[in-house]
Amino acid sequence: MPKIPIPKEVFLWKDRKRFLGIPITFTRYQATEERVIVRKGFFRTEVDEVLIYRIIDIRLVRTLRQKIFGVGSVFLISTDKTSPTLELKNIAKSDKVRRFFGMQVEKQRELRRITGREYIGGSMGDAGEIDY
Repeated sequence: MPKIPIPKEVFLWKDRKRFLGIPITFTRYQATEERVIVRKGFFRTEVDEVLIYRIIDIRLVRTLRQKIFGVGSVFLISTDKTSPTLELKNIAKSDKVRRFFGMQVEKQRELRRITGREYIGGSMGDAGEIDY
């Protein structure tokens, strides 16, 4: 069987889902220049990824419990069909991570020359896109 060359990924950011502020879970979050990757599980593993330029909104939620343990949850809302909302749950330095993804989204859109887009209608999947 021929070997398939896989380029080594360079991660700009990595973290794990935390329990009581300690990274002892089997959920790992990673970001490269082009995508966000979520790996979940030990016996059964799920890998989900979203292209960064497809992210249309970023939301930060910090409950009182999360504030006590110094974590928060960042929600990445995208135009991806399989993962329209990707949750990075209980991560450290969540506000810095939110700002990091905001800058990465703008950078990737600028590299791809993607202009501002507005989505019309209730569902993004059915809506038409208008370039301005």
